[in-house]
Amino acid sequence: MSERTIALVTGANKGIGYEIAVGLGALGWSVGVGARDDRRREAAVEQLRAVGVDTFDIPLDVTDDASVTAAARLIEEQAGRLDVLVNNAGITGGMPQEPTRVDPATIRTVVETNVIGVIRVTNAMMPLLRRSASPRIVNMSSSVGSLTRQSGTAAELTTGPVAVAYAPSKTFLNAVTLQYARELSGTKILINMGCPGYVATDLNGFRGVRTPEQGAAIAIKLATLPDDGPTGKFFEDAGVVPW
Repeated sequence: MSERTIALVTGANKGIGYEIAVGLGALGWSVGVGARDDRRREAAVEQLRAVGVDTFDIPLDVTDDASVTAAARLIEEQAGRLDVLVNNAGITGGMPQEPTRVDPATIRTVVETNVIGVIRVTNAMMPLLRRSASPRIVNMSSSVGSLTRQSGTAAELTTGPVAVAYAPSKTFLNAVTLQYARELSGTKILINMGCPGYVATDLNGFRGVRTPEQGAAIAIKLATLPDDGPTGKFFEDAGVVPW
């Protein structure tokens, strides 16, 4: 395993995360499937292996310190390093989310997964990433986190429903990613954000207009950036997403 590129994808048991694992596996990489649901994770591993992906099972709840620590230990034991981390796991917190009606507990829950969970996992995996020759971190964000698009008056500049937990959690994640990029400036680690677009997954009741495979494309692109590639940037398939 150590001779291959080693990747970990969180929330990889279904949807976009699963397709990211498929795409990275198609490159000949060894892909860790990180997910908290044992049954779904194990099923995803079996499905990936059935289509030829070199994959390994990583029990992982991004909201739990002990789980994340154990996941890092398992990757160290099995691979000795980590080349690519894709922070894909995320939740919406349920709808509706009008600011005047939302339960503050909903916001806490969403931020715990979508922001603090990313920090928790990234920091736990950092020693393993530092052992890589070309480490990459991809944080799956969303264009709903773009303040430019949220505040635009023209129809083409607005995005998504009013969602005081989910949308700001992605804005928060973008800001956090920038802080990592600043700290890691001058290192080999490139960290970027990717928006998959409006993908049909259970996150949105399968109302999206893009397939999970299409949504995974931006993550695969950012995971395979050259050493002189960008860092601290926000991308979608069409290019840079405005802040």
